Amino acid sequence: MASIGCEIKDATLAEAGKRRIEWARREMPVIRLISERFAAEKPLNGVRIAGCLHITSETANLALALQSGGADVVLCASNPLSTQDDVAAALVEYGIPTNAIKGEDDATYYRHINAALDHRPQLTVDDGADLVTTLHTRRSDLIPGVIGGTEETTTGVIRLRSLEGAGKLRYPIVAVNDARTKYLFDNRYGTGQSTIDGITRATNVLWAGKKVVVSGYGWCGHGVALRARGLGAQVIVTEIEPVRALEAVMDGFQVMPMMEAAAGDIFITVTGDKNVIDAAHFRVMKDGAIVANSGHFNVEINIPALEAMSRGKRCMRPFVDEYTTTDGRRIYLLGEGRLINLAAAEGHPASVMDMSFANQALCLEYLSGNRDSLDLKVYPVPEEIDREVARLKLRAMNVNIDCLTPEQQNYLSSWEEGT
Repeated sequence: MASIGCEIKDATLAEAGKRRIEWARREMPVIRLISERFAAEKPLNGVRIAGCLHITSETANLALALQSGGADVVLCASNPLSTQDDVAAALVEYGIPTNAIKGEDDATYYRHINAALDHRPQLTVDDGADLVTTLHTRRSDLIPGVIGGTEETTTGVIRLRSLEGAGKLRYPIVAVNDARTKYLFDNRYGTGQSTIDGITRATNVLWAGKKVVVSGYGWCGHGVALRARGLGAQVIVTEIEPVRALEAVMDGFQVMPMMEAAAGDIFITVTGDKNVIDAAHFRVMKDGAIVANSGHFNVEINIPALEAMSRGKRCMRPFVDEYTTTDGRRIYLLGEGRLINLAAAEGHPASVMDMSFANQALCLEYLSGNRDSLDLKVYPVPEEIDREVARLKLRAMNVNIDCLTPEQQNYLSSWEEGT
């Protein structure tokens, strides 16, 4: 097996990174409990794991939990702008080879993915499916040694289900994104808060009174819309799915096509699709419009179209690029169209990532323990794992709940008793 090197920005940042990881750990009691059990039981002993994730303090706590379970872990970034360089340095000191530098270009990004694959992983942990797709294309010779993998985000699950549908998925994947203890909390509360945080840090804009256009009303869009309204914004939702559009209306939001909404002040895409904001929309945006993305890839905003209709570009402040169109309007693109919550801020609060990464850890344990019995498909998170994460979170919060009595259990499992 090739020796795995490390490429980070600055090794002297390690002590600051360790403090950041420790601070996040305070809000991650479920990962802490799992780590303690893993340390005692070593369920992943000797298993090689490659993770393509946002290199943040929360991810570091997941990696350390896997390491405590005996895993041999390497990491690379799942987004060029999401890396916390001090955390990357700390991970290397903790003995977890890491290749990630905030702001890395595309060539470096894929070089780092290939470095992680040089580890010859038996389990993969992905966020957006770039690691898995690279493994299925340019590094397919490694697939015979792979047991399975997990996927963290909506965009990645969409890509992997497409791979499965084409009959080309070559090892089982668990869609961690679809766990109830992931999407109900991480996507709704985490994305909602961190997206608003990222835009605020980048622009220092006042939300009250602004017309905010949220494109996509899935769990992420739901959270963003709620938080923007809570700050006093007038929120408009755009959707293509009728049930979600109806839900947005019933939740009290205006719903309209993007062409009608294009007169807004702030635009936030959270759809997982391509060119949601396109050339036609840029042509009718007002002078001073702010455009941001909180979906996984920057393709949600048609940046080449914006560049083609602009006569100039300048950086106004970190993560804020001003494009001046040929007719003199100024449109502000945040974070190069990449995940604004991680590009300009710190991503989700640790307390919600606690549940997401608890699902990751337990699903990796599940995959390792069931390596000979799973088909080549995308699996949901097993119900018992989802419930266990919820139980551990409640326990950590010192919250107790009721249990069914034998009489109630019997009633729910029978059909005879009626009026």
